[in-house]
Amino acid sequence: MTGYYLAIDIGASSGRHILGHVDQGKLVLEEVHRFDNRQVRRNGHDCWDMDNLWQGIVDGLKACKAIGKIPDTIGIDTWAVDYVLLDEADNVVGDAVAYRDGRTKGMETVVDGIVPRTELYAKTGIQYQTFNTIYQLMALQQEHPEQLEKAQSLLMIPDYFHFRLTGVKRQEYTNATSTSLVNAADKTWDMDLIRRLGLPERLFGTLSMPGTAVGPLSDAMAAAVGFQTTVVLPATHDTGSAFLAVPAQDDNAVYLSSGTWSLLGVENEVPITSEASRQQNFTNEGGAWYRYRYLKNIMGLWMIQSIRRELNGVSYVEGKESKHATGRTWSFPDLIAAAQEAESFPSVVDANDDAFLAPESMIDAIRESCAKTNQPVPESVGEIMQCVYRSLARCYRDAVAGLSALTGKTYTSINIVGGGCQDMYLNTATAKALNLPVYAGPVEGTAIGNLLVQMIAAGEFASLQAARDAVRASFEIREILP
Repeated sequence: MTGYYLAIDIGASSGRHILGHVDQGKLVLEEVHRFDNRQVRRNGHDCWDMDNLWQGIVDGLKACKAIGKIPDTIGIDTWAVDYVLLDEADNVVGDAVAYRDGRTKGMETVVDGIVPRTELYAKTGIQYQTFNTIYQLMALQQEHPEQLEKAQSLLMIPDYFHFRLTGVKRQEYTNATSTSLVNAADKTWDMDLIRRLGLPERLFGTLSMPGTAVGPLSDAMAAAVGFQTTVVLPATHDTGSAFLAVPAQDDNAVYLSSGTWSLLGVENEVPITSEASRQQNFTNEGGAWYRYRYLKNIMGLWMIQSIRRELNGVSYVEGKESKHATGRTWSFPDLIAAAQEAESFPSVVDANDDAFLAPESMIDAIRESCAKTNQPVPESVGEIMQCVYRSLARCYRDAVAGLSALTGKTYTSINIVGGGCQDMYLNTATAKALNLPVYAGPVEGTAIGNLLVQMIAAGEFASLQAARDAVRASFEIREILP
């Protein structure tokens, strides 16, 4: 036993390998590899470049060998809702279509005609989003029914990579719940729902909890990377991992995982699947040890990331040059500085509007939204950024108000983890909008949560509370007062 554990954390734009170990009760992290994640256009759809992701995973394992730090266990987390289909010979069927692709347009009407949305929410507790797996599968059923007929296995993205590492197929619980096909109360696939939708029952097997050992690397993989280790399931949904790393001070804290998406909510012991909850579009995602993540998805830093790309000359549409290129390179600090110079600009948009999910131009989408709502239209970069910051802070405020009404609790703080916790301008705007203290950190929340599950499984920590206490003692947590 080396005492090292490896979190392979793959987000929308990049992946990284984070080694962790415990030293005198504190967590020590080391990034050993980073690689790009990108989407490619295939067969008329935006797809994940799975070959590129797999090469990044393998290269990172080789990097561990190169520095002589061999992990006792490894686990992969990624975003949710996307999947891979395999045939009887375990070959991939079709493409790994990305959730921002437009193929699910209109599929909510198809599903609603089979299972009314009120019933679907009462069963699964999962908020409506156009890209949920249930709508992706129904889109595939209409466009390529032969692929569903040929498929013998369905694996969410991290499940697929765990399979490639070990040769063992596991369907992990936290990511599976994002499909809107898992019964919230029963904590397993809702086979009645699956039958009514006409989806192949053979694709949905036993769900495995975080902490489950998938198995050792296959002989071929061990030879390829130069060592043997064991794959252990983390909370493979990155938000599930991120929430585990929140070092909240008390039970009245709101959690916010801040990255491409902003996931704001709390942990509950039982799901809330009431009609009032559905109306406010809160979701009950499954968590490690069956702790429900009761939260709302907010568009998050995606809006800022998209604006930066456009200003730097990169269009969301492949092969097109951004018409908003400024001829200079904008950093995130540059964008914050521009927003500060336009602090009096008043306009806000609904950051959860589908218009901001995958627009050809985020800048144009923001301007059009302001015009439609008869607000001043932002012209300068600073005005555009001020509009985004105000809008995100307002969405956080409204989400916490809704959360309080649904749970009957008064919340006393906002605890932010993930890359977005470094944006002190947004943190300050959030503290002011909610009139609550904000606690920002740790930055590597998702990777830490991934590691904590592995470490608890290995006996490094006796409980989740002990692990969270170690997080609080190990990393800087910045306090921002309203």
